[in-house]
Amino acid sequence: MQRDLFEEEHLLFRETVREFLVREVAPHHPQWEKDGIVPREVWKKAGELGMFGFSVPEEYGGAGITDFRYNAVVVEEIIRIGASGLGFSLHNDVMAPYFVDLTNDEQKRRWLPGFASGELITAVAMTEPGAGSDLQGIRTTAVREGDHYVVNGQKTFITNGINSDLVVVVTKTDPAAGARGTTLLVVERGMEGFTRGRNLEKIGMHAQDTAELFFDGVRVPVANRLGDADGQGFIQLMNNLPQERLSIAVAAVASAEAVLETTIEYCKNRTAFGRNIGSFQNTRFVLAELATEVEIARHYVDKCVTTLNRRELSVVDAAKAKWWTTELQNKVIDRCLQLHGGYGYMTEYPVAKAWLDSRVQTIYGGTTEIMKEIIGRSFGF
Repeated sequence: MQRDLFEEEHLLFRETVREFLVREVAPHHPQWEKDGIVPREVWKKAGELGMFGFSVPEEYGGAGITDFRYNAVVVEEIIRIGASGLGFSLHNDVMAPYFVDLTNDEQKRRWLPGFASGELITAVAMTEPGAGSDLQGIRTTAVREGDHYVVNGQKTFITNGINSDLVVVVTKTDPAAGARGTTLLVVERGMEGFTRGRNLEKIGMHAQDTAELFFDGVRVPVANRLGDADGQGFIQLMNNLPQERLSIAVAAVASAEAVLETTIEYCKNRTAFGRNIGSFQNTRFVLAELATEVEIARHYVDKCVTTLNRRELSVVDAAKAKWWTTELQNKVIDRCLQLHGGYGYMTEYPVAKAWLDSRVQTIYGGTTEIMKEIIGRSFGF
């Protein structure tokens, strides 16, 4: 079926993004995989092309456009070339709502110009060694002392953890109040007591800096709180999760499509028993099944994008998109790897790298099990 999500301006933007990634990212990404991090200069170059902060008002250097289709273009093109080290989607899709919608005028003036230009890289610090999907279980505390909070605690698995300049930290300002005692504070690079631990070694996504963060008596100004009062953090997090999960779903479908496309070409050219392996019925049936499921997923996700643009995407619908597409992504890539035979196990082949990079998709942003729990609760049980 013809995809009808994008308009002419999105297609033109896609050409710009694709050309940038081919020129500035693809030749260097293998080295970044070895280094375990993407250079900050790439962020600045992307910012110069307008790849960040679509929803940032024009007065602060953004495009002033609330249209997630632009976000989707960036995600899809990054996935197309396998540039899993770029933390652009976290910055654009997850962090933008915090910095655009939850900041006051003074905070906007301080942070948004750098957000849009790529000079200020952002991250969110939710997960702790003892608290993952259960955000109410976090132990990082923020104690009010005059015009500052004193923050103590530890976070882990933080994307953009090494490169980030602004970290939205989920803290407990009232541990006895449960979810109502959660407050979001922006911790800035260079604040005394804020340190970064290991750049963690992962199964895949080797070029992405995923780190531990430590807060030892960090004095964070009250002026860095998101929201006009303590205790608003949990609802702020919940309100932004549908867009985060949709971003993951967009990446999942794009990845499945890209791997499926390369696998079809491989099956046309790879021979066994005197003929190409695509001529075997099993190969055709596997590819037919995968192509059908991927296309169906594509149209559901595209519908979610248009629904999000109307500000109508529900938590439940986003959860459906997130768990289904990420599980499908892993299924598609695994079966495509099988069709590659021994070559599929070689990391020089894109399917092997995609297999490694994709495994985390069913975990972060809320595990598949949590997504099903969200959907199941909607039935009123």
